[in-house]
Amino acid sequence: MTRIDRPVRPRRIRFGLRSSRTVALVSALVIALASCGADGGHPDKPHPKPTPVWHTDPHSIAALGDSITVGFDACTLLSDCPRVSWATGTDPQVDSLARRLVDRPATHSWNFARTGALMSDLPDQISDAVARKPELVTVLIGANDACRREVGAMTPKAAFRADFARSMKRLRRALPHTQVYVAAVPDLLRLWSEGRKNPLGKQVWKLGICGSMLRDPDDLTKAAQDRRATVREQVMAYNSALAEVCGKDPLCRFDKSVFDYRFTGRQLSTWDWFHPGARGQKELAALAFRTISRAGS
Repeated sequence: MTRIDRPVRPRRIRFGLRSSRTVALVSALVIALASCGADGGHPDKPHPKPTPVWHTDPHSIAALGDSITVGFDACTLLSDCPRVSWATGTDPQVDSLARRLVDRPATHSWNFARTGALMSDLPDQISDAVARKPELVTVLIGANDACRREVGAMTPKAAFRADFARSMKRLRRALPHTQVYVAAVPDLLRLWSEGRKNPLGKQVWKLGICGSMLRDPDDLTKAAQDRRATVREQVMAYNSALAEVCGKDPLCRFDKSVFDYRFTGRQLSTWDWFHPGARGQKELAALAFRTISRAGS
């Protein structure tokens, strides 16, 4: 009998338990690889935040601070003169920051500084500035914290630092991208040494301007010199606090040059020989512009 070969049937592929596990493992591997970053890092590893970029051409400015920023005694005796303010003034001879940086300074710059303001007043000024949403905030404050009737009445450094930190926190909570320029408190001892050369200025000082530093300006005894040195040390401590707090914020620049600048009698007010006159305001504007317009982080 002739044997008839039976056709060979194609073998079925059976997807049993072992094949299902293989598919699941491959799928898990694909998902894991997709979860990794392009740099091959672990999916749970946090990616560093990009460093904020400092812009040298802000379109709006809010100025905060004390009598210096409102041009006190720069034009007339015991009066504010905001038109010569180093930050927001309109006088072309001063060439303020607003005139240098802002296209429309009349509508895009605001001065919230107040004569006599202490660092404890800065949080309220911050609140005023926040409503305008400025791209740049300037801060020059602290002289009044050292300029008290007596040395013992000066604001303690810890309180000064805490108020400044609170102010920065309030600003950052409302305006996370606003840049901040912080000027150092000027060297009050330098202003005393220059201003005391003018007899009229010393008469005005008797009205009570910065008694801790300016009282008895011609007294050169050791006790008087020690008193003035104590005030200067306190100003330096304030500046250290400003630099420390500002240094923790990538969009804050502290300018120590305002303390280091050697003001002369020509740059002081011709009414009290202590506050900056129009020429002094111009120098402050130039110092600030140099720091704000500097490229880089």
